[in-house]
Amino acid sequence: MIASLRGKLLSKRPDGLIVDVNGVGYSVLTPLATLSSLPDEGREVFIFTYTHVREDILQLYGFLSEDEKRIFLTLIGISGIGPRIALSILSTIRPEQFHVAVQSEDVDLLCRVPGLGKKTAHRIILELREKLPALMHEKRDVLYDDALSALTNLGYKKNIAQGALEKAYARGQGDLEGLLREALKYLTVEK
Repeated sequence: MIASLRGKLLSKRPDGLIVDVNGVGYSVLTPLATLSSLPDEGREVFIFTYTHVREDILQLYGFLSEDEKRIFLTLIGISGIGPRIALSILSTIRPEQFHVAVQSEDVDLLCRVPGLGKKTAHRIILELREKLPALMHEKRDVLYDDALSALTNLGYKKNIAQGALEKAYARGQGDLEGLLREALKYLTVEK
C-alpha cells in the first residue's frame, strides 16, 4: 500500500493531480479543497494517500491532512459508501463541518453532497456519531498540546493559555494555525 507521496506536482486536473516521484508519475484523485490548496505545478508536494484496489483497477486517493484521510477511511467502511462518494463528501464539506454535521445529525448538510441521498445520510450519521468523538478527541489532544506549548513558549501562563484554547475550540477552529490565531485574539483582549 502506498501511504504517502512526495514529489514534483506535474499537473492539476478537475478530479485530481499527477505527482512525479523519481520519474514515475502517479495519478491521484483528491478532494477539491486539497486540489485548491496545492502549490503551483512544478513545485514539490507531499500528500497522504490511500490505495484502493478492485479486481479491475488500482487507484490512489490523496489528502493534505491525516484528518481528511481518516474521515475518508471511516466513510468507505460504511456499507454503500465507496471511494467516489467519500471523495465527493470531502469535496463538498470541510472535515470540521462534517464532524459537526454528524454530531448534530444535520441530514440536510450531508444531502448537499452530489450523489448522497437522505437514506445514505442517515446511515452515515447512525454509524459515525459514536465513532467520531473518539477520532476528534485523538486529533484534539495532539492539537491542544501543540497549541498550548506554542502559547507557553510565547510567555503566556499555562492556565491563561488553556482558557483561551478552550474558547478557540468552542469557535470551531480545527487546525493548529486557526486555533492559535483564535486563542491569541482572546489573549490580546484579556490583557
